[in-house]
Amino acid sequence: MDRENYVSPFSRRYASAEMQYIFSEEKKFRTWRKLWIALARAEKNCGLPISDEQIAELEANRDNINYDDAEMREAACRHDVMSHIYAYGLLCPNAAGIIHLGATSCYVADNTDIMLMKEGLELICSKLAAVISQLSEFALEYKSIPTLAYTHLQPAQLTTVGKRAALWINEFVLDLNELKSRKDTLLLLGCKGTTGTQASFLELFAGDLAKIDEMERQIAKEVGFSGCVPVSGQTYSRKTDYYVLSALSGFAQSASKFASDIRLLSSFKEIEEPFESSQIGSSAMPYKRNPMRCERISSLSRYLICDTLNPALTAASQWFERTLDDSANKRISVAEAFLAADSILNILLDVSLNLAVYPEVIKRRVMAELPFMATENILMHAVSLGGSRQELHEKLRVHSQAAARLIKEEGKENDLIDRICADSDFGISKDEALKLLDPKLYTGRSAEQTERFINDTVMPILSDFEKSDTAKWARRRLEV
Repeated sequence: MDRENYVSPFSRRYASAEMQYIFSEEKKFRTWRKLWIALARAEKNCGLPISDEQIAELEANRDNINYDDAEMREAACRHDVMSHIYAYGLLCPNAAGIIHLGATSCYVADNTDIMLMKEGLELICSKLAAVISQLSEFALEYKSIPTLAYTHLQPAQLTTVGKRAALWINEFVLDLNELKSRKDTLLLLGCKGTTGTQASFLELFAGDLAKIDEMERQIAKEVGFSGCVPVSGQTYSRKTDYYVLSALSGFAQSASKFASDIRLLSSFKEIEEPFESSQIGSSAMPYKRNPMRCERISSLSRYLICDTLNPALTAASQWFERTLDDSANKRISVAEAFLAADSILNILLDVSLNLAVYPEVIKRRVMAELPFMATENILMHAVSLGGSRQELHEKLRVHSQAAARLIKEEGKENDLIDRICADSDFGISKDEALKLLDPKLYTGRSAEQTERFINDTVMPILSDFEKSDTAKWARRRLEV
């Protein structure tokens, strides 16, 4: 382990090996060679004098990357693309002269960036689908357990544990749809030339526009895209990076919301994230069970949300057909946005699979507040017995405030029901009042809404993902 130089925490602590490989140099340079092969094949098919033997030579050496040769050449010429063209040519002497024919550096650099973002989005979507799947199981299991619902972080009415989970799922579903849409609509840059005019290819193909279009179509198909952007400068629009990172930021917002709710529920001792038997919560307080996984989600989400500003400023500061002040920024900000999103998902996979619920604590906290929430039903019952709605409403206001003062100022139990039963104007017995204190009377359509949402909305979306792939992430225990 290198202890003398800075190593990104994404590499050492957070991001998965799969995502790290997508944005590795090995993956990048292999993709460059894949693109050079696709270019040569398309140019051959469209009539340029390139032989099958030359293409076979390129294919045979696609993954045999001679880094030493490339690095030695780059030290002299200070150009990474030209260095790798040179190195590839050493391995493919018969094809050396047709590598990168007619292209600019952005042919491999920009097209590779798009291809890596697409692959990164596929991994993100797969893991997010698994999180949604796990939370859906959780929501269905707890769809009928009443719990306090809050507005302004003050107890308002009742919901259910499962219905609250459905709210988390709903936001993740919105994110999954957005991320998938971004992935499915990505287009390659294609072969646009130095300023986007395709002048070099016009020369190569003797002015045959149809052959240039066919060449781009074949390249896109070979590397798994529906097409290339219709117009560009030398680069694809940097707004593409912004749109992709904005979708990742949207996911981070939802993840942070989920983590914040779990952190609050952990404080209430109602629901907790997983806590290992040998885990230490605090160096000073051995009894503590700090929600460190969800705190890490919140922390990484904050980083990812802020990272969206980088491609926004980059897109805004491009000059004419291209400048190079985008390169250093985007190679950090885009890659690390994906690593951050992947890191958050690794933790979410663990937390969503192993949430601990404490129904008795939830019930006790519900019952402490329920007398206040039952006042409307009590009012309706008393009115049905002949009481005045306005007069009884005022009495309930007075009794409720008196009970609240007793709780807050003297630390006593909620005696609102006793006060109401002792007031002859309500005409209600203790037994009748207690029947109105069944929490399930106050959860509305929570259970039905949860079940219908999961079955009608969530499951059809999850069906688009391979069951085996979703299960792979859903059941994989990751180190977080």
